[in-house]
Amino acid sequence: MQLSLQTRNALRAASPFQTRRTAAPPCLRIRACTDPPAEGILPVPAGLRAESLPHHVAMIMDGNSRWARARGMPTSAGHAALQPALEETVRLSCARGIRVLTAFAFSHQNWDRPKEEVDFCMAVYNRFIQDNVAQFLRYFLFLKLILRPDNFSNRYKINFMLLAFSMPCSMNMMVSSACCKSETHYQGEEILMFCREGIRLRVIGDCSRLPTYLQKTAQNAEEETSSNSQHDLMLAIGYSGRTDILQACGKLARKVHSKLLRPEDIDESLFADELQTSWTDEFPCPDLLIRTSGELRLSNFLLWQSAYSELFFTDTLWPDFGEAEYLQALMSFQSRDRRFGKRKL
Repeated sequence: MQLSLQTRNALRAASPFQTRRTAAPPCLRIRACTDPPAEGILPVPAGLRAESLPHHVAMIMDGNSRWARARGMPTSAGHAALQPALEETVRLSCARGIRVLTAFAFSHQNWDRPKEEVDFCMAVYNRFIQDNVAQFLRYFLFLKLILRPDNFSNRYKINFMLLAFSMPCSMNMMVSSACCKSETHYQGEEILMFCREGIRLRVIGDCSRLPTYLQKTAQNAEEETSSNSQHDLMLAIGYSGRTDILQACGKLARKVHSKLLRPEDIDESLFADELQTSWTDEFPCPDLLIRTSGELRLSNFLLWQSAYSELFFTDTLWPDFGEAEYLQALMSFQSRDRRFGKRKL
């Protein structure tokens, strides 16, 4: 199924943004380890500790319609404004080294909205994925190597610098000069390498209800980004936390019925493995859950996974959520004492 001409024109007309941001950094050659970080690599602001940032951040992107109404614009303009705000959030998450971002775009209950609005939302999500797949593949892992002769041995000193979307780290190691083609071939030479270890995308929720064109776009994007390993982006469309729990129970019940599993062997770990967020492996549960627009509820989002999440609510409407608001949420997260039910002596 292709988007109708009316929907495509509405998407184009509704967008309040004349230009789109480019998330991927240019391929720059860094001249020395003491140089400023390349574009796309953000220094850690004062008061923010890089070592204690959340691994997984979940976002409830709320307030698009209210944002549009406040500006005398149609509801569709608010939904169209979701995309640039989400793109900026993805960029900032990568820049801070946040491993997983889960964005709640459309709930199971949202299917009850007017068909015209639902169709427009589906078109927005489709466009977001199509517009950004290339960017997801272009998040580079920069590796710079500088070989210099060591004055005290017949070896070369290698300084290599790993630049991802976090603070650069520099490291030195020694190798025998025999590893080099000649004593002068690599002397002082800088070698810039990059690996395609960008963003891996996954759409979670009841995908069977999505339009055929969106299912195809999501499937293609998931396949194209499946080898990426630097960051995970989960886009929740038609998602329900209760349904996620029910489908996990159903999977375990079928395994018990097939005698692949004993009921007494079921524990929290096995149950969590059946949830849709288990796809992200290391960090399936959000450390920090952010909701915009001033609403103070989870709205059926990641109910099991957010048991120990730190919650942050902001009055900012989603299209206005940017770097300052994200930084405020991260600072709040770092001010929390996360005990997980234990008592610190």
